[in-house]
Amino acid sequence: MQGLKSSQIKQLLKIYQQRLPIDSLTTSEFAQRLGAISAEIQQSISIYINRRGQIIRVGVGGPKQTQIPLAELPRYGAQRLSGIRCLTTSLEDDAPKDSSLTLMVLQRLDALVTLKLTDKGFQKRGGGGTGYIEQAHLAHLLPKSQFNPDHRYYWTVSPPLSLDTLAGQDFTSLVEGLEAEFSREYIAQQVESKLDRAILVGVITQHTRTEEFTEVMLELARLVETAGGEVLETLEQKRSSPHPQTVVGVGKVEEIALRVQALGANLVVFDRDLSPTQIRNLELQIGVRVVDRTEVILDIFAQRAQSRAGKLQVELAQLEYQLPRLVGRGQALSRLGAGIGTRGPGETKLETERRVIQRKISRLQEEVNLLMEHRARLRKQREKREIFSVAIVGYTNAGKSTLLNALTQADVYAADQLFATLDPTTRRLLIRDDENAEPTTILLTDTVGFIHDLPASLLDAFRATLEEVVEADAILHLVDLSHPAWENQFKSVLRILEEMPLIPGPMLWVFNKIDQVEPGLVEWLKGHYPDAILISSLTRVGLDELRHRLARLVTLD
Repeated sequence: MQGLKSSQIKQLLKIYQQRLPIDSLTTSEFAQRLGAISAEIQQSISIYINRRGQIIRVGVGGPKQTQIPLAELPRYGAQRLSGIRCLTTSLEDDAPKDSSLTLMVLQRLDALVTLKLTDKGFQKRGGGGTGYIEQAHLAHLLPKSQFNPDHRYYWTVSPPLSLDTLAGQDFTSLVEGLEAEFSREYIAQQVESKLDRAILVGVITQHTRTEEFTEVMLELARLVETAGGEVLETLEQKRSSPHPQTVVGVGKVEEIALRVQALGANLVVFDRDLSPTQIRNLELQIGVRVVDRTEVILDIFAQRAQSRAGKLQVELAQLEYQLPRLVGRGQALSRLGAGIGTRGPGETKLETERRVIQRKISRLQEEVNLLMEHRARLRKQREKREIFSVAIVGYTNAGKSTLLNALTQADVYAADQLFATLDPTTRRLLIRDDENAEPTTILLTDTVGFIHDLPASLLDAFRATLEEVVEADAILHLVDLSHPAWENQFKSVLRILEEMPLIPGPMLWVFNKIDQVEPGLVEWLKGHYPDAILISSLTRVGLDELRHRLARLVTLD
């Protein structure tokens, strides 16, 4: 309101005393009053009205400058509108701008009415028999059944309307009809799919290769589907570096929010770890839950964990992830500040919540330590019996459980899923160096699958599982040749193993699923990895050679 006279401010404040008919968008008299004030101050003004006809917000400027924060709007979801309409005066001849229509979608306004000031009314402040407002545009959202496929976002804007025509619109019928259609589409969507409906967002920085980014986004989509979600769309943005507040730029945040509205998404997943501040900012602007890649992996682990040890480790990882993200959940969990008006008589809910989580983490850590000690005792017993142990490692979904079943006739759960196995499973395998030799017993252990950029919290929480790798006498590194990015997966596992202490040797490279690749790749592998073994766990090709090589490892040991 800078530069406005006190009399002009009083005129704006008096607008709050007005009450409109509940079944009309506006009246001609009220529209002309807004036009007169707008011409007086020579600026646009925007008025927000609820369905009871009460003026709840008066702002100087267009919808973008006067928008109601999403956090203050009712959140009814895709089946309802916000219950608020906006009337805004315009000093330009054009129809509503895309920026104003975008805000209408983000705020799910009942309607956006743009009142065009006449040239005569604006220039001469009130001259002319037609008054200050001569015509208006009416815009509102459209259900998908009425959505124009040529337009990416579904709204409709009327041609220029006279004030009498606008005032004669049955606003109640318009809103009730729209919400009835939204509700039908929402119910149909819920019946059709109970999965989380997700939009994926990736950021390409100057250090990111295009092929690498494509692989990351494909893997993220697979993770979301494994967690029980449905991927609706993938969005990307090129930036020199991620935005510190929102990862992506302001325009991209708006685009994400629009796509959430248009597609009926209830989840946005980013391809990288997000800070608590970034999650808070994104959720406030987008209006739905925002998660990062680590949280998706944690969710999968929570679904897959079967044993007591696995469940403990998952809970520990989740609590360690949540602890730094308590800050910024609004006033209910705001921490005590320093300064006048911020001190309190005692502990805030944030401190209480944090203290409870820290106690849980300590308790779980003690239980995990006890489990690790128990497993260590079991390993010592095996060592006393001098049983050779081999840990099967590899990228997630490489076929480790399938191989264990094929070699030992075990019944370990195996599926074409990421992280199908979390709990380590050990089985005995009888092998012999040649047909005349006495059979030797070795122990094969199926371990949790690796993934590139495995979060440190998960490495810590699952160290009991990974100790099976550290304590094994040898490692069988299984590679899924059928995956387009098998070489990158192969290198990712090697990097993770290099970061772990006391990695045993030797390591046996086994390339799996040769039945699903071109013969040329098989020949290339034989030339470049002459010591590797080529197998197919499903068709059992190469398993005899694998048993022979395992027997040789025992002999060398």
